[in-house]
Amino acid sequence: MADFYAVLGVPRDASDDDIKKAYRRLATQWHPDRNGGSKEAEEKFKEITEAYDILRDPQKRAAYDRYGEAGLRGSGQAAYEHVDLSEALNIFMRDFGGFGDLFGAAAGGRRSGPRSGSDIKLPLPLTLTEVATGVEKTVVLKVLDGCDACEGSGAEPGTKPSTCGTCGGAGEVRRAQRSFFGQFVSVAPCPTCAGEGVVVSTPCKKCRGEGRVRAERTLKIQVPAGVATGQYMTLRGAGNIGPRGGTRGDVLVVFEVDDDERFDRDGEDLFCEALVTYPQLVFGADITVPGLTGTLSLRVPAGTQSGTVFHLRGKGLPRVNASGVGDLHIKVQLWTPQSVDGEEKQLIERLASIKGDAPPQREKGFWSKMKEAIGA
Repeated sequence: MADFYAVLGVPRDASDDDIKKAYRRLATQWHPDRNGGSKEAEEKFKEITEAYDILRDPQKRAAYDRYGEAGLRGSGQAAYEHVDLSEALNIFMRDFGGFGDLFGAAAGGRRSGPRSGSDIKLPLPLTLTEVATGVEKTVVLKVLDGCDACEGSGAEPGTKPSTCGTCGGAGEVRRAQRSFFGQFVSVAPCPTCAGEGVVVSTPCKKCRGEGRVRAERTLKIQVPAGVATGQYMTLRGAGNIGPRGGTRGDVLVVFEVDDDERFDRDGEDLFCEALVTYPQLVFGADITVPGLTGTLSLRVPAGTQSGTVFHLRGKGLPRVNASGVGDLHIKVQLWTPQSVDGEEKQLIERLASIKGDAPPQREKGFWSKMKEAIGA
């Protein structure tokens, strides 16, 4: 298990700025485009980007500091996955403006070519019962798909895109400017071809030169057991296709677990209340309580006090992407009828006359004693 701080070469109390500077320096050194596509550089680049992506996020960093990688899989956190090269490059581009900005002319400039498609965020409602077992969901998604008329090129059938005359196919333009400090060169995407290096002189009539059209796709989503609201999973390459032959973006499936009136949830543990009668508390009884996939039997011992909590081990939710199951905690509460009459009333009055004394007071708890000790 990697130490993210050690990966970036920063102390555990490093500031956000220190983390960003360390990542920028290492990303400059290990970026695959600067290392001829070396597999070693690619793996190192993914490793440092993953460390940076965790430590730059205050919530993820706090969870990691307290529990390590296991904390990134806990309740309220997005489902933790190791980053792949595509995601690492996206993080790098997002936060530092791209390869050309860091390396400039020494790196050979930015690559020309089609732009990548955008990601799609897909909220996915789930019931608690579905979360308990995991479920396969089928959804119909509106996406941008490749145009079949021009095969994604954006050019009218029978014609071809031509090399951009402004940038000569490089996808970028360079401008030399002089200042008091000397001459410097700025690099920017070509305004004519938008960085693609080619232009479409005769656009396809069906897609109007985009190389893509609106369509619907059916996706099957395998939801793991134990997920929580706000967690997500990434379907690589299932999003919108880029214009004129660009690669597909991703689909981010964001889970939204519906409230269940039977339970309160805290991570993998579930909590509920069960109403019982006075005789059941006095004499003991077997009662039926709700479970995730049916009902469960609970033995209430004789003399149980109202408010007692029973714990059914392993009857909660599975831990997402990990072994183990949470517990079901059941609080028994005395049920009091709103009105009584006849024989029932007489019996209760008779009981009151027999049990007329006030019940004994419970011994003070730990916190009460502590307050007394410190004079609070």
